[in-house]
Amino acid sequence: MAKRSRVQTELTINQIMDEALKQILTIGFETMSYTTLSEATGISRTGISHHFPRKTDFLVRLDGRIGNLFVEVLDFSNQETLETSWMQAMQEEHYRAVLRLFFSLCGGANNEITLFRAVSNARQQAIAELGLVGDSTINHLLGRSAVMLLSNFDLEKAA
Repeated sequence: MAKRSRVQTELTINQIMDEALKQILTIGFETMSYTTLSEATGISRTGISHHFPRKTDFLVRLDGRIGNLFVEVLDFSNQETLETSWMQAMQEEHYRAVLRLFFSLCGGANNEITLFRAVSNARQQAIAELGLVGDSTINHLLGRSAVMLLSNFDLEKAA
């Protein structure tokens, strides 16, 4: 079998990562598997596991992208706009998926994931823009979101 070029390998890795991100945001990290990725990409499970030996490797590689997706919809102009933009974002399934993942990593025994930029990026930006009020607002919104996610609160009414 001919050796694949570096470009081909990078294209394959990017295809896998794009699909992993899509699945993390739609079906969730716990449901995503090497099988679901293989079925969606046409790349064998062995081929996927060659590049991502552990499932947590996807989170490590996608951490920055997930973090950017999370923060880009937030408006840090003032406390009220931050709260409003956060609650509007909670209408979107992919935003809720990121928060579910964050809470599962917080409560899990999985110490392999040391970074999860989504919430820390939001907190850092809130502090930079709003000071201690920003930090307090993020804490409040995280608590509110946790309650909403745990109680399957009707997100349509929350906005």
